[in-house]
Amino acid sequence: MRAALAALALAGCSGTPAAPSAGDAPTIVSLNPCSDAILAEVAEPEQLLAISHYSHDPRSTSMDLATARGIPATGGTVEEVAALAPDIVVGSSFMAPATRAALERLGMRVETVGMAATVADSEAQVRKLAKIAGHPDRGEALVRRIEASLAVPPGPSISAALWQAGGIVPGRGTLIADLMRHAGFASWSEAHGMAQADYLALETILADPPALLLVSGSEAGQAHPVLARLPDMEVARFDPALTYCGGPSIPRAMDRLKRLRAHVQPTGGGRA
Repeated sequence: MRAALAALALAGCSGTPAAPSAGDAPTIVSLNPCSDAILAEVAEPEQLLAISHYSHDPRSTSMDLATARGIPATGGTVEEVAALAPDIVVGSSFMAPATRAALERLGMRVETVGMAATVADSEAQVRKLAKIAGHPDRGEALVRRIEASLAVPPGPSISAALWQAGGIVPGRGTLIADLMRHAGFASWSEAHGMAQADYLALETILADPPALLLVSGSEAGQAHPVLARLPDMEVARFDPALTYCGGPSIPRAMDRLKRLRAHVQPTGGGRA
């Protein structure tokens, strides 16, 4: 591997351009499923040379699967990225320092994005990635769509819990918790002293049910028939893809949350 990387590095220093750019805009490889979804909206198709393999997986994509599978994907190795020779690599803030250093030695600019904890964080990411792609106007258009989706008719807060894969709940400081607050829901799990990734037992729900239980996983307890027999609690499925990332996922998540809020009565719901 070292020999291969050394050869690639020498090739990168030969004076030959790393890759043809899409017009005056840079070519990009995205290694982050959240940046995949944003870049697919703000970059030209020919700019986005590849996205992460997570976006090709229905269990982890935050994009339309057909759209994602129309774009090549990589496993995120230096060799794969180097073969595509993009101008810019966009990765997670958790990218290994050795990977980043190897990509930069090959002459690629590396940009990273973290996990958006709020709508404002996500909008900042949209603007950053749109600027990187050379299309800041498209970023502003997406931000306007996000802002428009946050408009919610006034009304009382409704107690709601999101039961995610693995039986856990989101906590304060997560984007989905911020979206639920924007949609007019009060956090049942927070009112019960639960924090990010705490395990929610079926018995806890039965003892003091929320007005709305959003089920986003497939654990045995999450499909228990007793849930449908609680008279003051509505149960609804919530697509896990709407909980992973922000950007273009936000309007879709808000549309689903607003529809649910319009349907659920603000009665019952425990202490939230």
